[in-house]
Amino acid sequence: MRHQLGHLLTPHSHAAADKVDAAMETSREGMRTLWLSLGILGGTGLVQAVVVALSGSVALLGDTLHNAADALTAVPLGIAFVLGRRAANRRYTYGYGRAEDLAGIAIVLTIAASSLLAAYEAVDRLLHPRDVTHLGAVAVAAVVGFLGNEWVARYRIRTGRKIGSAALVADGLHARTDGFTSLAVLLGAGGAALGWRLADPLIGLLITAAILVVLRDAAREVYRRLMDSVDPELLDTAETALRTVAGVRGVGQVRMRWIGHTLRAEADIVVDSQLTVVQAHALAVAAEHALIHAVPRLTAATVHTDHTTEGTGITDPHAALAHHAVA
Repeated sequence: MRHQLGHLLTPHSHAAADKVDAAMETSREGMRTLWLSLGILGGTGLVQAVVVALSGSVALLGDTLHNAADALTAVPLGIAFVLGRRAANRRYTYGYGRAEDLAGIAIVLTIAASSLLAAYEAVDRLLHPRDVTHLGAVAVAAVVGFLGNEWVARYRIRTGRKIGSAALVADGLHARTDGFTSLAVLLGAGGAALGWRLADPLIGLLITAAILVVLRDAAREVYRRLMDSVDPELLDTAETALRTVAGVRGVGQVRMRWIGHTLRAEADIVVDSQLTVVQAHALAVAAEHALIHAVPRLTAATVHTDHTTEGTGITDPHAALAHHAVA
């Protein structure tokens, strides 16, 4: 009801400028999330780095490195959001939204690098054991790491889902796992307090394993986005919306793809063969209008109209489209 009321007060426009303004608003929200996350994680990493220098804990070192890497992922995402604001031109006819997908690749590579470095430090400490000091400070730093990462994770995931940014959601999931790995440092500190020298490097290896799990999930999310994967339920929603448009006799193929954090669609519909060109165009505009209002984050749709096939013996709408393609 709120959406319909808003539409009555400010009718949807098909002007390109209005669509760019909407994308810019979501980008600003994403930028606020990124820079605030950067500040929180940067402060958390600084606290942990001081404790690492005092204690020599390799588990906390791995957690600190990963937190720092997580904070730095705000940089490629920030660049992507800024680029996404640029208007389309004759070379980049769909705009610069794909920069977010490139940022997703950079994030995956950052996670991979941090996991390798954490693994190296843990294995080195296993081969060359050393006592950990200032265990109380290590425990406090672990709790600080958990609280900072969990706050950032909730904020990033909520904003990413709101604006439709897969890269931001993936980064939020990354931060959440970082929080639990920070708690794992407590186990290493407890083992060291009991005199078990291998506890600290073993926890470092566990942190590496947790990072690899995050790496798998983030890589899968980014891969799907690069391959133009969409939720099949979105297609069901689009097809249902098209069938509710008065004058649409049938619905053919519907395709969607993400460009940044917005969707674009292409759809085939069958209309009455007696319609004029102007009437068929008006029906296509109505179909586009229905799609944009039914599918979240959809900003544009190209609707192809085909006519029914009286006199050809073809009555099925899908067959009509196929017949048109063959002709």
